[in-house]
Amino acid sequence: MHRIRAAATLLALAALLCGCGVVGEIVERLPDPGGLPPAAAGPAAEVLATLPVKGRAPRTGYARDEFGEAWADVDGDGCDQRNQILARDLVDERFVRGSRCLVHTGQLVDPYTGDVIAFRRGPTTSADVQIDHIVSLSNAWQTGAQRLTRHEREQLANDPLNLVATAGALNQGKGDGDAATWLPPATGYRCAFVARQVAVKARYRLWVTPAERDAILRVLGDCPGEPLPGPATRPLP
Repeated sequence: MHRIRAAATLLALAALLCGCGVVGEIVERLPDPGGLPPAAAGPAAEVLATLPVKGRAPRTGYARDEFGEAWADVDGDGCDQRNQILARDLVDERFVRGSRCLVHTGQLVDPYTGDVIAFRRGPTTSADVQIDHIVSLSNAWQTGAQRLTRHEREQLANDPLNLVATAGALNQGKGDGDAATWLPPATGYRCAFVARQVAVKARYRLWVTPAERDAILRVLGDCPGEPLPGPATRPLP
């Protein structure tokens, strides 16, 4: 299984680097957190058209703990969500001896850049690979998550649909930017990226700003018919 995943990853990376604009999506199921609202389906541009459009609400009251415990074990399988996403997105992953959850080492083909990053758990190395909220929690707070229940916000923060492993420095640089202010450096992944943002906003009844909507439409103009991702797919460049 590891060999199949590694080969698929390398083929996808080669396509990206050659400028083919190919985005692969390998479906590899993770348990969805319980009690999620249903996922939207269909072309991303059509679902985008159904989202409310208005300005950002004030950031007043935002705090990380408004979205529950960080990397909570929301599906109750005994593994925290950070390690579940690492196990999903890394190839050749190895676990800490005696643990079925804690990822010790692996290789990440970063969908945001196409770079290959070696991951090794440790006090000075773990942060080299971080988990990005594709729709940042601050952005979500300012576009409707204030109105969600605390349980719904915790689901949003831990939903595999909204999580992807990436380089730590890139994740920090993205911050709470939306599509109007930040897009992945790898142009071949931008269609999948904005489609995933649309899917998250539709699932959690969030809105988009006018600038955000226009930016997403510009990206989708290069990939008419780009579908929304499934609820627990594994993104590859």
